[in-house]
Amino acid sequence: MESFFAFIIFLVLGGSAVSSTVKVINQGNEALVESWGRYNGKKLQPGLNFVVPVVDRIVYKETIREKVLDIPPQQCITRDNVSITADAVVYWRILDLEKAYYKVENLHSAMVNLVLTQIRSEMGKLELDETFTARSQINEILLRELDEATDPWGVKVTRVELRDIVPSKAVQDSMELQMSAERRKRAAILTSEGERESAINSARGRAEAQVLDAEARQKAAILDAEAQQKTIVLKAQAERQQQVLKAQATAEALQIISKILQTDPNAKEALQYLIAQNYLEMGTKIGSSDSSKVMFMDPRSIPASLEGMKAIVGDVKNGEVTRG
Repeated sequence: MESFFAFIIFLVLGGSAVSSTVKVINQGNEALVESWGRYNGKKLQPGLNFVVPVVDRIVYKETIREKVLDIPPQQCITRDNVSITADAVVYWRILDLEKAYYKVENLHSAMVNLVLTQIRSEMGKLELDETFTARSQINEILLRELDEATDPWGVKVTRVELRDIVPSKAVQDSMELQMSAERRKRAAILTSEGERESAINSARGRAEAQVLDAEARQKAAILDAEAQQKTIVLKAQAERQQQVLKAQATAEALQIISKILQTDPNAKEALQYLIAQNYLEMGTKIGSSDSSKVMFMDPRSIPASLEGMKAIVGDVKNGEVTRG
């Protein structure tokens, strides 16, 4: 019975010794080991590790994976003395576990205070309007400065993002009034520009319409003048041709009459009768014309006129006979 209890005590003591000797480190983590309170560069890597009981002690175990540091909102004063609230998110990871433990007492607290200080410093260099438009530049500046400041701690800052930049309530009210005034100003400018463009387009349209109308009238006048010119030319040509035809007809008629008078002696009296008849018909036409008002004809002069025509006919005949 006593031997059994001794065996149990041995197992307990042995198991305790084994558990204090064997250390398992998970993937992505590292641990620092001190011997008799002094760090000799011993670091436990992921997997199974052995330490000396009582002599070795794990003093710091931390992940080397990237972590997120959430920076709470804080009050900042811009260069133009405007109070704003800003917060940020910092992505970082430990590159050197020895520096992270031995170079700074509380790494997390040091990181938070460093980021807060850098944010206030950068915001103080900018005016209010620049804090909204230059956010990406601010992120780059914070990343560069924080990475340089944390390098002695064995820390690598991979990314910095400003999340919210919120002005005070009074500043927000002023900004809203300013934006409202700017919107009204832009609306008035756009309205005036629209009215100006409309007036210009209307004037341009009227001018173009007048030009087109003038060109149309000019073309119409030219076409009308050309038509009138062509009409006058055609009318003159027609009258000329008519006169030529009349002259040719008269010449042919005189030739025929001359030949008849030469061949037929009795044709003289018939010709005299036709001339007298045409003379009387001419007087009748003149009297019935709309443009004539009063026509005076002495009946006693008619025989004399007829005798004169007979004499002309006789002369014509005698002349033709004489030439023959």
